[in-house]
Amino acid sequence: MAKDATVRARIDPDLKLEVERLFEELGISTTEAITLFYRQVKLRNGLPFELIVPNQTTEKVFRDTDANKELVRFNDADEMFGQLGI
Repeated sequence: MAKDATVRARIDPDLKLEVERLFEELGISTTEAITLFYRQVKLRNGLPFELIVPNQTTEKVFRDTDANKELVRFNDADEMFGQLGI
């Protein structure tokens, strides 16, 4: 199949640069990444990730953590799991 269709999009330049560096680490081009995304959309008949609107509880947690409120910090995973009783 000929690959002669073009996709154009405007995107934040800093985001583009950061993501292109990640693609380079993964050994893929931006074109290959976009093709993978399109194939997943086709395969799933929708986006390959869930899109949701946060509920009020989630929005409150986002606001609180952004404001450094109600944070619990642990020295390591073992301490966290112990606190959680896991």
